[in-house]
Amino acid sequence: MEKNNKTTGKVVGIVSNLVTVAVDGPVAQNEICFISLGDEKLMAEVIKVVGVNAFVQVFESTRGLRIGSEVVFESHMLEVTLGPGILSRNYDGLQNDLDKMDGVFLNRGEYTDPLDRKTKWSFKPLASTGDSVTAGSWLGEVMENSIPHKIMVPFKMDKRYTVKSIKAAGDYTVDETIAVVEDENGEELPLNMVQKWPVKMAVQAYLDKPRPFKLLETGVRCMDTFNPITEGGTGFIPGPFGTGKTVLQHAISKQAEADVVIMAACGERANEVVEIFTEFPELDDPRTGRKLIERTVIIANTSNMPVAAREASVYTAMALGEYYRAMGLKVLLMADSTSRWAQALREMSNRLEELPGPDAFPMDLSAVISNFYSRAGFVYLPNGATGSITFIGTVSPAGGNLKEPVTESTRKVARCFYGLSQDRADSKRYPAIDPIDSYSKYLEYPEVQESLVKTAGEGWLDAVTKAKDILLRGKEVMEQINILGDDSVPISFHDRFWKSELIDFVILQQDAFDSIDASTSMERQKYMLYSVLKVADTEFEFKSFEDVSVFFKEIINIYKQMNYSEFQSEEFKKHESKLDSLLKERMN
Repeated sequence: MEKNNKTTGKVVGIVSNLVTVAVDGPVAQNEICFISLGDEKLMAEVIKVVGVNAFVQVFESTRGLRIGSEVVFESHMLEVTLGPGILSRNYDGLQNDLDKMDGVFLNRGEYTDPLDRKTKWSFKPLASTGDSVTAGSWLGEVMENSIPHKIMVPFKMDKRYTVKSIKAAGDYTVDETIAVVEDENGEELPLNMVQKWPVKMAVQAYLDKPRPFKLLETGVRCMDTFNPITEGGTGFIPGPFGTGKTVLQHAISKQAEADVVIMAACGERANEVVEIFTEFPELDDPRTGRKLIERTVIIANTSNMPVAAREASVYTAMALGEYYRAMGLKVLLMADSTSRWAQALREMSNRLEELPGPDAFPMDLSAVISNFYSRAGFVYLPNGATGSITFIGTVSPAGGNLKEPVTESTRKVARCFYGLSQDRADSKRYPAIDPIDSYSKYLEYPEVQESLVKTAGEGWLDAVTKAKDILLRGKEVMEQINILGDDSVPISFHDRFWKSELIDFVILQQDAFDSIDASTSMERQKYMLYSVLKVADTEFEFKSFEDVSVFFKEIINIYKQMNYSEFQSEEFKKHESKLDSLLKERMN
């Protein structure tokens, strides 16, 4: 798409953020252009070309735009700027640094540099003169907060090169030349710490991309125990308004085994985005003891911004994730909410007068979502290192309808489904993930099963299956008790119901605001599940259904106190001893 002379054009049609431009030369799909509006330049992206007309989606408000306005095409796609200094930043969907902008509201046509060009970074060379390198090869590294940030051969350089020279260890700005490489034709190319990459193209700078096989610990029991996600896996969290999607995302991003966390707020309400901006800088990172924001990037795109910018935000977040994955890091990418992204696609599709699919979404919605989710994954890099992007998106189905097109299309490609239940949220059973409807297809992978055997032992999968069965049987008898009444069903029904409640209260429910209960290690999850199943396997004798509820409520209360105690501490063992005494007393 590189051209010597830029193509120009004039505006001939305007439908909100969809602008039709008559061009005087060649343009390409997804090419970026700037529309002149007085002293302002409005960024736009080509989404369709028909004859001499290019249809562009404008990333800004088009209020005041007129027929005849001049347009200049930039000969490149929408790109992210990659280099040291990305972590801890707050960007919009176009990677403008929000902290560099003035005023309460974003000014139309104002674009800022995503990197700090003046800061000097302590560079340490990793490559040597004479080394053969390709796209993504590590030339050196700088420390970005606590993360070793690799300086790489730009992803766009698709040949094999030889390192002619590389700077010695020292302090340099991102724009200073740190290496010179030579291609097969003898042409020398100077390289600095900055590179650009089109957001809608997947970075392919890896050797192999196998199926994910390593368990990713999130610290959330109802995920790790019942439906685990893998390192490099994909999952999504659908649920109606008020079921705790945002709090769950915050909990996962804070506790999961990831080196870098990327939060993409795609079309969310402004108050929720502000919540991220205010909360994340204050959160302590349990892994490093520093602030969580030091290894976090926030891409903020609220619902009152133009719809075209929503689409850009998720692609910008994924491109940043692929950049850090190429450094051999574990990246956790959270998108909230992909429904808003799909709504942006629907709006532009309707304005283009394309044939609508179900609920007026584009006909190719499934393909677009599938293509995006496929960019996540676990990779082997050419130097033997590994990296991963674990992607978890939330879906906000209208009215909690899980049969709508976005949820259905996402369900086809995401391997983990964490459905949030309105009933569980209403009864304050958080996280409100439905244990019956949710699933993890990774449990079907033999390599994941082997990994779980190494992590949790031989009988782990059988124990989990047993716990799920108890929950299902408990749900069935609860419905019968509700219909027939407490005293019209056998006492064994109450026993079965309360054993399912024991698993629910002790394993599924978790306090995200308690310093201990907020995150649970796999060792502790294993210990607690086996302990609860031991109680569930025990046959007790009761005289009435009231005895059943009183007994199990007492057990649940002791287990809850154990959850709030440090694992295997004196307090933990004291509660466990109390539990053993209660069980022995009942059995005698």
